[in-house]
Amino acid sequence: MLSVAVGVRDLAGIRFAISPLWEAVASVRVLRSPDWFPAHQLWHRQVRPRLSTVDWQLLADLVPMPTVVIPSFVCPPPPSALPTIDWELAVLAATPPEVVRAGLDELPGPRPHRLAALYDDPPAGLAHLARVIADYVEVAIAPYWPRMRTLLEREVLVGAGRMAADGVRGLLNRIDPYVSWDDATLHVDHLTRAGTVDLGGRGLLLVPSVFGGARVWSNLSERTSQPLLRYPARAVGTLWERSAAPASAALARVLGRTRATLLHELAVPAATTELARRCGLSAGTVSHHLTALRDAGLVGTHRAGRFLLYARTSSAEALLAGAGSPEPAGG
Repeated sequence: MLSVAVGVRDLAGIRFAISPLWEAVASVRVLRSPDWFPAHQLWHRQVRPRLSTVDWQLLADLVPMPTVVIPSFVCPPPPSALPTIDWELAVLAATPPEVVRAGLDELPGPRPHRLAALYDDPPAGLAHLARVIADYVEVAIAPYWPRMRTLLEREVLVGAGRMAADGVRGLLNRIDPYVSWDDATLHVDHLTRAGTVDLGGRGLLLVPSVFGGARVWSNLSERTSQPLLRYPARAVGTLWERSAAPASAALARVLGRTRATLLHELAVPAATTELARRCGLSAGTVSHHLTALRDAGLVGTHRAGRFLLYARTSSAEALLAGAGSPEPAGG
């Protein structure tokens, strides 16, 4: 058990953030030991074949299995509430050499040659690591990031609402089963960490996570400038679930089954290729129907990196709400 002394200035400095870099780093554990993460099996099946063209071994070396520790420089505290991956990678690349070496010294077992090169020349190694992570993110995280971000933002809103209703005590006592608050002390039930820490007025950053697993992760050391606690977001098991059923039989009769299905699938913004995979259609067919829906004012588009994402408009939301329940199975 880790006992963390929390003062008045720390309470005043509690805030939330989302970290795409942390999600990328934590997702490596799913790829290395998929049987340990049943909630992410569908993601694993989709992503693993696409990574055959990406050299991500340096990143994998930094996330040992079983994971006793991940060097803190690999996933530093998010620099803002909603940072981009590029911003977080810039922070990573600027890590002082002594911090890099200290983090690598914490890893168990012999040091692979890739980590030895990073240890010998941290600035060059970090620049290379940033490129490795960027390539990995483009394949493994970016296509899914809009829906992940939606879930994580919802988790932040739930936490903020809980704090507004029940105060900091209510928030910290209900944020995770392995975290509790009592008498100005935050108790964090870690598998590998124990002892006492004083936040010393540095505040506390709360980061909900998709890929973190069932336990909490933290960097509360007195050496860090921004203590943080990463905790599992709720309903992660539903994140990859998508049915190909149209919103309702009535809507399918009006729009056609394919266009009704696409609107139903756009509960979370998605790219053409992802929609094609989920619906069992060609990308060209999906693009054709999305263009028609966009011309009708039922979907809009926005960019997320190199991906053009489609999202339902308010008119589509009203149409779906008026159409009623999904079509019964076999109907």
